[in-house]
Amino acid sequence: MKLKSRIKFKKWNKYLFEFLSIFLAVTLAFLLDRWNDERKNNIAENKILKEIYNGLERDSLDIANDEQYFKIAFRGLNYFSDIIDGKTIKNDSLVMFYYLFSRESIVVQNKSGYESLKSKGLETIKSDSLRSKIINLYEVDYELARKFNEEHSEYKFMPNYFHRINQFIAPNFKYDTTYNLVGIKLPLVLKKTERNLLKSYLWKIGVGKSDRYRASQNRKKKIGHLRKEIKEYLNTRNE
Repeated sequence: MKLKSRIKFKKWNKYLFEFLSIFLAVTLAFLLDRWNDERKNNIAENKILKEIYNGLERDSLDIANDEQYFKIAFRGLNYFSDIIDGKTIKNDSLVMFYYLFSRESIVVQNKSGYESLKSKGLETIKSDSLRSKIINLYEVDYELARKFNEEHSEYKFMPNYFHRINQFIAPNFKYDTTYNLVGIKLPLVLKKTERNLLKSYLWKIGVGKSDRYRASQNRKKKIGHLRKEIKEYLNTRNE
């Protein structure tokens, strides 16, 4: 009996050892797979966030360029208001202001990082707060900016107002022998109703550009805050 018991005990030990060996191997393989998947997900998250961060940096530079455009455009509106009023103006500024006063700014959006995130899956960004801010910027702020720039007819300054203003101003332009614009003959011969109409066009352009300028400034602030949060998040992850 004792011999049989010893044999059974050895067999159970053998089975237990084999079971534990298999269990340990499966568990380690599972944990290794999870660790490897987590590592891949972290690498993908870091890569996408860096791409978004760099894209937002380029967007910030584009907005800074727009700021310079808006400053010149606002000066141009005042310049043509003075022309309509018959005030003395500097002819050497005419060409620049004539080119810019009804021109629309171009909204440039670097969305490649966000498109990569959508392709990979929004849940790639593990932080709920950070993910929400990224989605809000691209899906709300950027989309509104695109619609105002491309679809909203009220902000189409060139087709709406340029020709109406130009028909009263262009006949008074002065050109040199090579047909370069060099000045304007003042005062303009305008009726009171014509002067008021021209002033209303300039006012409307000014209101529209002010709206666009405020929107771009608000977008700039959100981009700055988001870039700061992304940087802090990446630094925390890499510590």
